[in-house]
Order: sequence, then structure tokens, then C-alpha cells
Amino acid sequence: MATQTKAAKSNGTAPKAKAQRSTKASASTSEKNQARTVVETAVDIPVGAVLTVTDRVTDLVEPFTGRSAAEKQLKSYRAELRRRVKRTERRGTTARRKATTEARKTRNRVEREARKHQRTVETTVKRNRNELEQRVRKAIELLPV
Repeated sequence: MATQTKAAKSNGTAPKAKAQRSTKASASTSEKNQARTVVETAVDIPVGAVLTVTDRVTDLVEPFTGRSAAEKQLKSYRAELRRRVKRTERRGTTARRKATTEARKTRNRVEREARKHQRTVETTVKRNRNELEQRVRKAIELLPV
């Protein structure tokens, strides 16, 4: 036992304690890193939001800083609006045309079916009337006078 160190002589508890301190230090460092990340995120989000809003406002205002630039931008807006209105009009025209065509087809189909049923009814009535007239004539002929 003469070759053992002082720490090893104490039943081997010293290396365990050192390992526990190392684990605690590692956990503490990890917690510090997590806290730093949370704080950085809490700061970065509002700063990023402000920068985004600033960029958007700049993009909106920049074209109107000079008269010629403003006129050019307004002309661009008018052209885009005109294109969108034309596109919307074309879509409306197409939809109206399709609806009209579908209504006409439906009307024609219903009229055809109605005429077919009318012919069937007229034929049936005519046949029944002829049969009835024949029966009435026979009955009249068979009556004693």
C-alpha cells in the first residue's frame, strides 16, 4: 500500500467525488447555455420584427420620395389594376357563358322530355277513346230496339 496515493487510500471515494463535481459543472454549463439561448431568442425576435417592419415601410415609401418616381409607381399600380380587372372580367364572362349554356341545355332537355310525355299521354288518350267508342257502338248495336 505504500505506492497508493493519499486520495486512493480513502476507500476510493475521492475519484467519485471528482466525477460528481465534473458532472455538476457540466450540468451547470449546459443550463447556462440554455439560458443564454433563451435570452438571445427573446432579444432577437423583437429586433428582427422591427427590422422587417422597417424594410417594409421603406419599400412602401421609397417609390414616392420623388415626383417622377411617384408617377412611375402610380402608373405601374394603374397598369396592374387594369390587368387584374380585365382578368376578373374574363373569368366572369366565362362563368356567365357556361351558366347560360348549361341553363339552355337543361331547358331543352326538360322541354324534350315534356313533349315526349305529352305525346305518350295523347296517344294513350286517343287509343282509349277509340276503344271506348268501339265498345259504345257495339253496345248500341246489341241493344234491342
